[in-house]
Amino acid sequence: MKILVTGATGKLGRKVVESLLKSVPPDQLAVSVRNPAKAEDLKNLGIDVRHGDFDQPETLDKAFAGIDRLLIISTDGDNDTRIRQHLNAVSAAQQANVGFIAYTSVVNAQQNKLSLGIVHKTTENAIIKTGIPYTFLRNNWYLENEIQGIKGALAGNPWVTSAETGKVGWALQQDYAEAASAVMAGKNHENKIYELSGKLLTQEELVSDLEAVTGKTIPVLKVDDVKYAEIIKWAGAPDFLVLFLLDIQKNIREGELAIESNDFEKLLGRPATPVHDALSKIISAISSNS
Repeated sequence: MKILVTGATGKLGRKVVESLLKSVPPDQLAVSVRNPAKAEDLKNLGIDVRHGDFDQPETLDKAFAGIDRLLIISTDGDNDTRIRQHLNAVSAAQQANVGFIAYTSVVNAQQNKLSLGIVHKTTENAIIKTGIPYTFLRNNWYLENEIQGIKGALAGNPWVTSAETGKVGWALQQDYAEAASAVMAGKNHENKIYELSGKLLTQEELVSDLEAVTGKTIPVLKVDDVKYAEIIKWAGAPDFLVLFLLDIQKNIREGELAIESNDFEKLLGRPATPVHDALSKIISAISSNS
């Protein structure tokens, strides 16, 4: 059996590979990366490092050759770019006669109103159309996405939000990576969908945990969308990011990320890392990198 992970030099992809190495011999693992030089350390571990660029379909034909189980990690970029790249990967997987595809999607992908939801809905549908057995790992929100807000709070700034009482199932990238690893190395995951969410929390509840970890009092500044955009733009966010973050706040407010599930327990044998503990890990990493 040969397992391949795409985007293995990215933050999530590398964590997936590290997790897989705990249960799968290196010679059964392959990775597909745009720049193989950045995966030299993986090659030194005995992993098969292959050049695969989602914008160069001809590289994917070679990268996916002889692969039994493929994990497609969703790419970054605008929606059109991501859809094009994902469809290239799905097509190459079909051409290579890959036996199984897992894909990192988003919660409630077929009905989700997030602006990035169309990327995941389109990709899921393309995978289903191939007839290849699949697993959709519908990830909620990475707690790491809040690092800038956490850094701001550590510096004495308020937590700014226009999400009102909307809830999010935050979890660490490590938890999502371990869930993906469990699917790739495990059995009986064909044609399954896992809605991967941590405990649902409002912004205020998240900040309460952050206060408990830091020992700091962190004001929550509740604003409307216009004021939210002004504040994050003043903080230095470029226009494209302002629009994206505004959309996320709106979707959280409307309940698009409030998806309850025990699917982490199904895959990991445990719930997602409690947010209090997860925040401690993130703050420790921030401190060690500062």
